[in-house]
Amino acid sequence: MDAVVALLIVAGGLVVSLAGLGWFARRVRRSGVGGGLMGPIDEIYNPGAHRSRQEIQVQDERMEAPPLTGDQFRRE
Repeated sequence: MDAVVALLIVAGGLVVSLAGLGWFARRVRRSGVGGGLMGPIDEIYNPGAHRSRQEIQVQDERMEAPPLTGDQFRRE
């Protein structure tokens, strides 16, 4: 009887742990924080994904220059 209770406690703890990790993974994906945590691991095991993430970051950092006030070739 004690072995069954111990097994249920271990199984319950495993289920709670996996559910917590799933919740954490969804939250990290939505907020975009995971790149900093997984960056070094991605760089080692998946260099293609790491390079594409770097390219996306560079493109996000580039800003289009605002048009000048007297710019006659400005698109409207």
